[in-house]
Formats: sequence, C-alpha cells, structure tokens
Amino acid sequence: MKIDNDLRYSKDHLWVRKITEGEYQAGITDYAQDLLGDIVFVEFPLVGSALQAGQPCGLVESVKTGSDLHAPVNGVVTQINTTLQINPEQINDAPYKTWIFTFNTSDESSIHALLDAAAYQALTA
Repeated sequence: MKIDNDLRYSKDHLWVRKITEGEYQAGITDYAQDLLGDIVFVEFPLVGSALQAGQPCGLVESVKTGSDLHAPVNGVVTQINTTLQINPEQINDAPYKTWIFTFNTSDESSIHALLDAAAYQALTA
C-alpha cells in the first residue's frame, strides 16, 4: 500500500492536498481503492454544496460494492473531476493523482487536525 507523505488523511480514507490558501483537492487513498476493487462509477458532491466533516458527500462504486465518500472537513465544494464520469478507473490507476472534488474551507486548523502519513499508516496497519 502506498501512502503519500505530502498529504493529509481522514479516518474515512480520503486524502487532502492543498492547492492554494483555503483551497484543497480530495480523493480516496490507495488503501480504499484496493479494498473497493475495480471502480466503475463516482457520484460527486454538488458544486456549491456545503461539506460537513464526517458526513456522506458522494459515492464510489466498484464491481464489488459501493462506499460513501465522507467529507474530510467542513467546507464548500468548488469543483468536481468530470473526467471520472467517463474514466472512473483512473482512481485505481493513480489514487494520489486522481482527485474527486475540490473544496474550500475557512478553517485551516481542521486540515491540520487530519492524519499525517505516519498516523494514517498506523490506522491501516
């Protein structure tokens, strides 16, 4: 299992990458995509919708099962990765390069409260 040291992680297996001040990308971890298997569909949060930390905001479906995407922090969805509507398997191929949605948050401390790579490694060990 790969873990990117430059990202922050939720206990619900989403990674978060800072783009600019207050703006972040989110996707699922290598661990999560491996458990799901071949991903065939992504249901995105709506652009402009409010995210509430820990609450479902979307869905990833695989040939095995479906799994809710849980918001990593409070924020507002600003963009979705529309290429995943046609090629959702990109998540399996490159989970840390394939973002699902971007969001902004005014609470930077909530990002720092997410797990670092070592803590996420311990969670999944």
